[in-house]
Amino acid sequence: MPNLYRHARRGAALAGFAALIAAPPAQARDGLDLSLGYVADLSVTASGGADQRLRYLDNLEVAFDADLGPLAGLDGVQLHIGVLNNLGARPNDGALSLQGVDNIEVPEASPHLFEAWAQQQLGKASLRLGLYDLNSEFYASESAGLLIAPPFGIGSELAASGPAGPSIFPSSALAARLRIDLGAGHGYAQAAVLNARAQTLGDPGGVDLSFDDGLIVIGEAGVGKRLRVGLGGWTYTRPRDALFALDAQGQPLRQRPAGVYGLVEAQLAQGGPRAVTLFLRGGAARGQTQPFGHSLQAGVLVSPALIGRDDSAFSIGFHRAGTSADFRAAQTVLGEPAWHSESVVEVTYADALTPFLTVQPDLQWIEQRGAGGAMRRVVHATLRLSFAF
Repeated sequence: MPNLYRHARRGAALAGFAALIAAPPAQARDGLDLSLGYVADLSVTASGGADQRLRYLDNLEVAFDADLGPLAGLDGVQLHIGVLNNLGARPNDGALSLQGVDNIEVPEASPHLFEAWAQQQLGKASLRLGLYDLNSEFYASESAGLLIAPPFGIGSELAASGPAGPSIFPSSALAARLRIDLGAGHGYAQAAVLNARAQTLGDPGGVDLSFDDGLIVIGEAGVGKRLRVGLGGWTYTRPRDALFALDAQGQPLRQRPAGVYGLVEAQLAQGGPRAVTLFLRGGAARGQTQPFGHSLQAGVLVSPALIGRDDSAFSIGFHRAGTSADFRAAQTVLGEPAWHSESVVEVTYADALTPFLTVQPDLQWIEQRGAGGAMRRVVHATLRLSFAF
């Protein structure tokens, strides 16, 4: 099975559940913050996969933030540096899913300089320059952050686009991002231009400065607080070879990858003993240059999950992706399974046993469907331990 997916926002120490329990930074003094997070996953494909091996993988994240106002008299200037180190096995080698099963899995284990940017506040606008995680602000739903499957971070049709995926975990790219907050903070518009090749320190060749693959341009606008609605679109500036289609001269058809997406988050209960938030997202893309033509994610987050356990949370989610005709044709030629779609239900519960340790069991039911009624079902289980300091 080819590696079709790039990962999304990792549900690691500085995202996901750690944000819910608001773990304090290790150091916060005079405009300086230093945060450390460690996530360890024990993962096994219980049935339907290539094997039933128990696999271990981890994600270490160190983040440094500086407000240069109190530090250097540069009002509105912020610096952020994030470093990752990932070790361990690849759970998807057992599950053989199209979209991945664990959002801290990486193709190659190594340390990475993931983010390094400076931001200037300009009234209600801000400008950010440097190595930047696109999914930290675009195509992101906070209420989906507890779920472990990568598509709950970013839609698969965007995650699998470009030379090797866009600027998302675990490799970022040089970028410029402009964001404007509208309507007393209840609306926003943002746009970013990023190197189409995600390649940073820790990847072979280091940070890509050539921009030989062009750019990816993305924009998103949204409105609302308790009911948030957002729309976004993205495109690459240079065409890529189709996976299968040929032009009139018998050469690979060239097409610029592009797509659109929408997001909805609704807070159904707030101010009572627990908060309940629903999310719904979906996107579609030109399918000739990439494996996925469309995707959908939906789910609910309940926090706290248990009365009396203030740091507990429960989430259930569903995601589905449809493959492109070019992908299926190419798979058939290679003698690989040419699945038409993949649908997944995930259920997870997390609880902070100490101020710094969260335990999170997780189950995923995966169903792949192909031509002629072909079908494969997989059950995958994960136990996640998250440490935040």
